Order: sequence, then C-alpha cells, then structure tokens
Amino acid sequence: MAATIIPLIALAIIVFVLWVAIRATIQARRNPQAVESTTRSEEDRRRVSESLRDALDKRPLGAPLAERIWRKLMAEEPNHGVIYDFHRDFCGQGLIRTEAGVMLADVQDGGVYFGAPIAEWATEAEFVAFFARQSDFSMSGWDAGEPVFFTDDDWYRNNQRLTRAVLEGYLSRL
Repeated sequence: MAATIIPLIALAIIVFVLWVAIRATIQARRNPQAVESTTRSEEDRRRVSESLRDALDKRPLGAPLAERIWRKLMAEEPNHGVIYDFHRDFCGQGLIRTEAGVMLADVQDGGVYFGAPIAEWATEAEFVAFFARQSDFSMSGWDAGEPVFFTDDDWYRNNQRLTRAVLEGYLSRL
C-alpha cells in the first residue's frame, strides 16, 4: 500500500509545483510592467546611494578605541579577528590578526578565505595612527581622501564595511 501512496504523493507535489510555475509565468507575460517596476532606475539607485552616504557618521574613531582594537586583535590567534558578518560568499572587509601584525582584507565565506591584504600594520603606533582618524564615512569607501578604503565601485562601496558599531561589537565579545 505504501508503495502506491508514496509515488502518488510525490506526483501530486510535482504537478502542484509545475502548476505554480506555469501560472507565475503566464501572469508575468500578461503584466510585464510588474517585473520592471521592481527594479530601480539608475537615478533612483544613485539617489538612494547618496542618501545612505550622507547618513554615515563622520566622527573619527579616536585613539582610545583604536588602541583597544589593536590590543584585542593581538590577543587573537593568527587568521582571526574582526569580520563584519559570518555567512556564505562575500562577508565584507575585516581586520585579521597575522603573524606580523594586522591586515585589512576582504573576507569570504565567514572567514574561511581572505583576499590579498588591502593594508597591513606591524606596530600598534601605525595601526592607532591610521584608525584613530577613520570614521564610518571613510571606511565605507566614499571618502576619496582615504585611498586605503576608497572605491568607485557602487557595489563594493558601503557593502559590509567596518563601522564603529562593528568594531565596538567586536570589543564586547568575550
């Protein structure tokens, strides 16, 4: 009896999925504007991007916060550190403890892979001098005056970048 019921249930599921897919395709053909209306125009994307840029905090992190970050990173095992988020694919930029100090790199797959170093610091003084002047705005990639973080790439700019909140969250972890 189970040998008859299970294949019938599987067939019913397949028919249902096909029916839903065909119905969605027919509706999309009847109303092509519905699909187009979900995408933003270039002007809309630019306006939203600039709005997000203008809301970024421009206050420098300051030396005390930069010092605390350096000291906590130095207590990490090599290849660990500040990672924006742990998930599949691109995880943003991270500060990773290395044998020689700390590197800023793109992080992939929750910290399993790192890109080539974007910048590296071997001493606390170098690191603190650099990060004390950084802000959410400069680390986002918008600030052309900060070449370490700056980018013209709309996708890469402000995409899972380091922020004051991310750095403070890292410091609050045990």
